[in-house]
Amino acid sequence: MGKVISGKWWIDADSGWLANARRVVSPNQDERPPGMAAEWVVIHGISLPPGEFGGPWIDALFTNRLEVAAHPYFDGIRGLRVSAHILIARDGTLTQYVPFHKRAWHAGESMLKGRCRCNDFTIGVELEGADTVPYEKMQYQVLANLINVLAGAYPAFSKERIVGHSDIAPGRKTDPGPAFEWMRLKSLLA
Repeated sequence: MGKVISGKWWIDADSGWLANARRVVSPNQDERPPGMAAEWVVIHGISLPPGEFGGPWIDALFTNRLEVAAHPYFDGIRGLRVSAHILIARDGTLTQYVPFHKRAWHAGESMLKGRCRCNDFTIGVELEGADTVPYEKMQYQVLANLINVLAGAYPAFSKERIVGHSDIAPGRKTDPGPAFEWMRLKSLLA
């Protein structure tokens, strides 16, 4: 397939890596089931420890190297094996953990449009943030750019197929939370 380009952004469609992203490979990934493709984007919010930004902890969580003694909160997530395809930091920096054509372990127990096992057919995008803390303008712009290039790279995906983690795991998850401005994202995608 080669490169799928959208402005200065491009995905190597064969490898599933975004050229613009810092790469930290997570072991928490596997192949999508046969015939499954990326059809939806799930937007998450993450901060480690909760409400704190920056630092090495998200990388450490997604690579199973979280130092439990570093913060009391970390003991409660000891042994958790999770990942996302990509993280958008507060300053707009991108870190990709899993190639887009593979299955990241971001959704957990979930359902979307009557389909369970959402990891099978979604791309997990983490925004560094918290449910009630406004996300940064740069994060919205980077997210919109990412969605545009994903729409060009994966034919089953469209810019209308975007949900929050809370939409696919209601009652269990609340992110990206009320601070996430859905209308801002939609206006950037228009």
